[in-house]
Amino acid sequence: MSSLSFDSSPAGRIAALGQRVLAGGEITRDEALWLLHLETPADIFELLSWANRVRDHFKGNRVHLCSILNAKAGGCPEDCKFCAQSAFYQTAAPRYGFVDPEPVRQAAAEAQHNGVTALGLVAAWRGLEEGPLLDEVCERFRELRAESRVRADASLGIIKSQRVADRLAAAGVACYNHNLETSRRFFPRQCTTHTYEDRLQTIRFLKNAGIKICSGGIIGLGETRQDRVDLMFALKEINPDFVPVNFLNPIPGTPFAHRPTVPPLEALQTLAVFRLVLPRQEIMVAGGRTVTLRDLQSLIFLAGASALMVGNYLTTLNQPVEKDLQMIRDLGLDPAWKETSGTALSAPAEAPARPEPVAVG
Repeated sequence: MSSLSFDSSPAGRIAALGQRVLAGGEITRDEALWLLHLETPADIFELLSWANRVRDHFKGNRVHLCSILNAKAGGCPEDCKFCAQSAFYQTAAPRYGFVDPEPVRQAAAEAQHNGVTALGLVAAWRGLEEGPLLDEVCERFRELRAESRVRADASLGIIKSQRVADRLAAAGVACYNHNLETSRRFFPRQCTTHTYEDRLQTIRFLKNAGIKICSGGIIGLGETRQDRVDLMFALKEINPDFVPVNFLNPIPGTPFAHRPTVPPLEALQTLAVFRLVLPRQEIMVAGGRTVTLRDLQSLIFLAGASALMVGNYLTTLNQPVEKDLQMIRDLGLDPAWKETSGTALSAPAEAPARPEPVAVG
């Protein structure tokens, strides 16, 4: 009879789940929910340590960096309740039309200077269909691809046909960001002008076109922990290449302006569960990290993050790129990832002498 006995303590259960994922196994929905309900700091840090091992095992020590340019700001006809750019709300966010080539060139030059792999063009509108606007968008991507070494990525809202997705792919879009945002159950409480299924269909069109997928969500909208688990497993089903995890930054003038930010340890705990559910994806920390994590930002990598949005967001500020690069190097990680397989963004970076930035929320 073996002298070894099963360790049923929280630390023992966490270790068993971590070892299972390291061995190529999976955790269940109930196990993910249990991890999200851990309460003591000691147990949460035990979870982080296993998320860190899983990150290192599957992704190594390289940190993927990306940034974005707010290519069309404000006046969006969608009513996403976290977003400063919605035409439904009175916020301080700027408004301007689709940018000319020069701001894109400047943003690409800045991204390249900072060692950023990808630059994503983000537009505040419902989406794209055939017509002159799509022609202009495709031309901007062809220029970016021809004139810069940074990869051209996009976040342009709902794609309304396979033809539109195919044209974006032909223009050089490598990866497209289209977040599920939250669970199917909670989605109507944060947006009513389009459906969860609209988002899934957009992702299908993009996948059919051969474009890589960047899809994640926002934590802190008022969802339950079960909603967070449902989001994780919905993402697992669509199998995106990149999973941006945003944390709500309450924007004055939006319906979610008075929601409290997620406590820092809860944010890290949630990030760690994303890593265990999605061990092979690039887990990217994007919007809201400075206001949510404050002095604990460097712990995102211990919690399993392998990618980082650098530069300013759409309508809110981030910490300086130089500080992010130093933080990564101080942890013994490598921020200079020159991998070329494709990525996308969920929160933008500011380029010099370009229009005012705008925020993801």
